[in-house]
Amino acid sequence: MSRGIKILLLLLLVASTVGCDRVTKHLATTFLAGQPDRSFLGNTVRLEYAENSGGFLSLGAGLSEPLRFTIFTVATAAVLIVLLVVSFKYRRSDWHIAAISLAVAGGASNLVDRITHGTVVDFVSVGFGGLRSGIFNIADVAILAGILMLLASRARQLPS
Repeated sequence: MSRGIKILLLLLLVASTVGCDRVTKHLATTFLAGQPDRSFLGNTVRLEYAENSGGFLSLGAGLSEPLRFTIFTVATAAVLIVLLVVSFKYRRSDWHIAAISLAVAGGASNLVDRITHGTVVDFVSVGFGGLRSGIFNIADVAILAGILMLLASRARQLPS
């Protein structure tokens, strides 16, 4: 596949990831904010609006505003820039670039929320019985998918 096609596909991956996240957050804000939770598939999937001022699973939400801004906005932006530089400087494979692109796209979309609103909109949780995930969004799924792709490719390289 030509380099131009690969770049186009990569840009499409990033744009569709950010676009899906932005649209779903807008829909969550419009239709879920201030409303009761909505449950599907026997409460396996629950739509519930939340604004997260912290990080993953609201870690750090209780920190002071300047410290949260430094950690979750400034440091996140720096990490995203470093990831982009590393991914293009040390290209290992198209798989690695796609994985890092997913993580960067998700991180960038959440960063937009932090810069514009000071919080990140989350709206989905999954679970069975009393065991539930934290509330998350599409950007979080992209970040996790990118990390899992990197770990999977690393695990395949380990000697058996």
